[in-house]
Amino acid sequence: MAPALPEAIEKAQIKVEQAKARLRLLEARASTLNRKQDARRKIILGSLLLDAAMKDPVWRAHFNELMSRITRDQDHKAFDGWRLPDA
Repeated sequence: MAPALPEAIEKAQIKVEQAKARLRLLEARASTLNRKQDARRKIILGSLLLDAAMKDPVWRAHFNELMSRITRDQDHKAFDGWRLPDA
């Protein structure tokens, strides 16, 4: 005999909520992975820029121009006491 309609509805609602919870978990994991991948790309690009600036005066000038564009105090503080090594 089939379960009563209210019981079937309740079971279906539970399954829907479980599926929504799994979806939220998967979306959170994807978001975390995307942030990590973005951070890794930024680190690699920054490293390449620093390497180029240390080896080439033209790139050094570009680097210094980019550094002069930092406007937020908290971003300036990240570079307090730091400078590009002399070529």
